[in-house]
Amino acid sequence: MDFNEIRQLIDIVNSSDLQETIIEQEGGFKIILRRSSATVATNLTPITAAPALQAPPQASFAAPLAVRSEPISDLIESRSPIVGTFYQSSSPDAPPFVAINDTVKKGDVLCIIEAMKLMNEIEAEVSGTIVEILVENGQAVEYDQPLFRIKP
Repeated sequence: MDFNEIRQLIDIVNSSDLQETIIEQEGGFKIILRRSSATVATNLTPITAAPALQAPPQASFAAPLAVRSEPISDLIESRSPIVGTFYQSSSPDAPPFVAINDTVKKGDVLCIIEAMKLMNEIEAEVSGTIVEILVENGQAVEYDQPLFRIKP
């Protein structure tokens, strides 16, 4: 499914009375469109090992976190796969997905990055312990910017 097809789906939901639509595609991902106040969010969740677009509470363009090939000492840096705004939780009143000293498994959601009003759940590529969170909630992040340091 390409970007234009996704945009058409969003337009259809925006112009209808639908509150939520779920579309599963055999190509390896699932799209959930939810109406939230005045916006529609997209949630693309990978079904296969291949990276897929994803979003969060209202939207989700799931992209796996890039992992630095050279560890800093014995730590692995999880990096932003996109440019956007970093959020530690799914909503302002929700608890953060992870905190320092939390143990995570590969595939656990670490944070959300909002890009063009799409919420992208960022997942851990390795299992381990969160040693450092390198960005603040609400901070703009760049492509390939380190977000977390994880001790495997």
